[in-house]
Amino acid sequence: MKKSICVLAALIAFSGVTHAQSTVTLFGILDAGITYTNNNGGHSSWQLTSGNEQGARWGLRGVEDLGGGMKAIFQLENGFSMANGTLGQGGRIFGRQAWVALSSDKYGSLTVGRQYNAIVDDLGPIQITSTLTGYAAHPLDNDASLATYRTNNMVKYTSQRYGGFQAEGMYAFSNSTSFAVNRSYGVGASYSSGAVTLGAAYVRLDKPGFNKDTIGAVASDNFYSLATTPFLATAQTVHQWGAGGTYSVGGATVGLLYTGALFENPTTGSLFSGAAGSGGGAGSVRFQNVDGSIRYFFTPFLVGALGETYTHATQGSGAGNYWQTNVGLQYFLSKRTDLYFNAFYQKTSENLKAWVLLTTSPSTTQTQVVGMIGIRHKF
Repeated sequence: MKKSICVLAALIAFSGVTHAQSTVTLFGILDAGITYTNNNGGHSSWQLTSGNEQGARWGLRGVEDLGGGMKAIFQLENGFSMANGTLGQGGRIFGRQAWVALSSDKYGSLTVGRQYNAIVDDLGPIQITSTLTGYAAHPLDNDASLATYRTNNMVKYTSQRYGGFQAEGMYAFSNSTSFAVNRSYGVGASYSSGAVTLGAAYVRLDKPGFNKDTIGAVASDNFYSLATTPFLATAQTVHQWGAGGTYSVGGATVGLLYTGALFENPTTGSLFSGAAGSGGGAGSVRFQNVDGSIRYFFTPFLVGALGETYTHATQGSGAGNYWQTNVGLQYFLSKRTDLYFNAFYQKTSENLKAWVLLTTSPSTTQTQVVGMIGIRHKF
């Protein structure tokens, strides 16, 4: 009897250790507010909007310690609208992320599934959107730093951080017998040490969303809109790249970021279609974006942010510019809950209509003003 009790006690103890080495965590973000737009397709509008600071989501993260510095990890992440409860990312159950990986303390991690690419991983934390909101992203999210699309069928290797440096490489399969149709690949690197953070990345897409493809690397139903931006959605090849960094001193963090994008040979549509000014026409569309930002903690509970963005766009004989000012305040009621106020002003050259990202429709003029208040809770 004593031996049986000892064995049972040992099994219970072992079970406790095993449980401690394997965890699954439920997490999420709830974010909603009221947004005013002065010119939303020719009319002013007041709307209840979801995902202003961060997209509403819930998900599961899991870690299993395999011993010897090895872990099995996974993440399933759902996106949805707080306004009406509908699924985001084309109605996918886990449309934001769905991946499993092996991670090594020595060699890094190998991740397989639907994921973010190197642009989001290495440049997203530098852009002003990391403090403010997606409304502050570059026009049309042309560089995809706000993750307008996620990448399916991806295998990604991310190194451990050595001396502050970390690198990643990714390849996403077309899952088709036409190997090069709707595939993607890219590389990225970051550096973080003390007050300095740097990042650089390049991503290429070959025939993304081709022929309404929803199984390839970049699905047509989770890409740029064919209805509103066909000159982006029908590009045969897309190149997106960038580099930048932030520097922190005291309560302030200043940032500078350059990104570019080339949408080669779209099959339909023009960025400058129907516009006056410097021409237009069909052909490849190129964007160059430069933004500077400053974030400042007035107190541990109050942070402000200011960002200025300039974008130069060309297509055929057409050329135009966007200028956008982004300001915001966040007041933290707790570590998990904050209130926010954001405002945006965009002005364009005469051959473009202003369109602050995430608003319902472009302005009918060269300017657009957006303001919002809201609440965000993390769990």
